[in-house]
Amino acid sequence: MIDNKNDKFLMSFGQMPIANNFIEKENFDNEFFYEMKVGFNDEYSLFKLLEHPKPEQMFNSKYPFLTSSSKYMVEHFKKFYEFILNNYIENENEKIIEIGCNDGSMLNNFSPKHNCLGFEPSTNIAKIAQDKKLNVIANFFSSNYLEAKSYINNTKIIYAANVICHIPDLNQLINDIDKLLSKKGLFIFEEPYLGSMVSKTSYDQIYDEHVYIFSVSSVKKIFNKFGFELINVMPQTTHGGSMRYIVARKGEYQIEKNVDLNEQIEIDQQIISHEGLLNFKNKCNESKAKIIDLLNGFKKKGKLVSGYAATSKSTTILNFCQIRNDLINCIYDTTPDKIGKFSPGVHIPIIDYKEFQKKYPDVVYLFAWNHKNEIFNKEKKFIENGGEWFSHVEL
Repeated sequence: MIDNKNDKFLMSFGQMPIANNFIEKENFDNEFFYEMKVGFNDEYSLFKLLEHPKPEQMFNSKYPFLTSSSKYMVEHFKKFYEFILNNYIENENEKIIEIGCNDGSMLNNFSPKHNCLGFEPSTNIAKIAQDKKLNVIANFFSSNYLEAKSYINNTKIIYAANVICHIPDLNQLINDIDKLLSKKGLFIFEEPYLGSMVSKTSYDQIYDEHVYIFSVSSVKKIFNKFGFELINVMPQTTHGGSMRYIVARKGEYQIEKNVDLNEQIEIDQQIISHEGLLNFKNKCNESKAKIIDLLNGFKKKGKLVSGYAATSKSTTILNFCQIRNDLINCIYDTTPDKIGKFSPGVHIPIIDYKEFQKKYPDVVYLFAWNHKNEIFNKEKKFIENGGEWFSHVEL
């Protein structure tokens, strides 16, 4: 049983709105806020939000993010599928479950012969996957659904990508995984990685959906409580630095050397204790001061500053630093459900990215810094016209 009795407060990022709640002007006065406090649990080496909205407030019929909107992520999930298929699927009849399948970009890679089941609680997004004739339950992951009964004790692979950190109740999650997996079944998931976040001071990884930021140490300790063990880890470049974790029942598979090697790196980095993360707290506050000074400097010089990519991550930056449209006039984005609305909390207008190419600003804050190669390639003319990109992390 995982509990919170040893949670220690680390810092507050102040009042935060729902990160993906891109809002219309008439709803400004009714916007939901909570205090985004983060802490650390030394018992599990676990970085976490101490307060957060209910999952239903974030994952519902108005969720705005589609995996298929990023060619980079679509390609990444194709490679993730190939990794699972080539290493762990022995025959086409084996059962496979995806937790948080979004629009089916990953599930769609599997053959119709595979026994695949997806869960997606954002009903507008789940319908897109269902329209592709994928077997998807439009609800939160659980072993209790009628469609899941044949998967109990009979599932070879349960996988998830950028989802497990969204689930507050780890006890229920792991109990359901335990109930569904076969004896030789594997739980494979990848998440934004604590080590990368700390080394880059990329505190925009922290927002309402990311209840936890996992590390090798935390995953090893948590799953050990439930009769599982971490058998392999694989660093990923997605989301500015992620880690893929492969978990199995104790004694069923050999534990790869990568686990101990990466755990030792975390010890050396001093990211497995509350005390070790105090330096990260200081760097977050330094980054805030630096960004505000930079934006005020651009303003004094009369430069037009815009944002690019209205990401969930941008909500943390904008609200923590209290950046409003006197410093950033607008944010350009490609997502139809965001265009014409305003950024959560600070209410910067979201503009169709096509307008960006009609009249370039002088300077652009790249919020989707983790997709910089894809974006820089698409927006070459901005640099050629003398434009300048910047961010709170090194580009």
